[in-house]
Amino acid sequence: MINKIDFGARNLTSNAGLFLMFENAKTNGVFELIGTDLVFDSESTNKIKMNHIKTMLCGHFIGIEKLERLKLLQGDPLVNEFDISVKEPETVSRFLGNFSYKTTQMFRDINFKVFKKLHIKSKLTSITIDIDSSVINVEGHQEGTAKGYNPKKPGQPVLQHPVCFL
Repeated sequence: MINKIDFGARNLTSNAGLFLMFENAKTNGVFELIGTDLVFDSESTNKIKMNHIKTMLCGHFIGIEKLERLKLLQGDPLVNEFDISVKEPETVSRFLGNFSYKTTQMFRDINFKVFKKLHIKSKLTSITIDIDSSVINVEGHQEGTAKGYNPKKPGQPVLQHPVCFL
């Protein structure tokens, strides 16, 4: 926990929203659920999972699209304050390679547990789901691509994936 804030230039960060995200996740028990309910076959992977998952959360929160850009988080004072050791992109990639169907389903179950907990806590009587889609430009002949609506490069193949917002 941050007890003292020294406003020197070396402590400034553009990622201040991470503090609220981590506090919210800690308050709602997200990290405890990940710690107990996400179990890999390899013991060494279980030891490092929380660090890599927190790194990926930070990256996702600030809009990192490629693992290579995780380097932007290295040395960030706020990320360091939460005891996250941001590793090289290759190391994070190897960690992600440890996910199997089984561990992906465990992560999915954690997601549902967190959603259910927050839904009960909020006492909402209804939820609005906004479903949209997004396109990703691709080069070459990748599997699953088709020519479709592509505002940036008309006529070029794209991957179209659905996105859902609550």
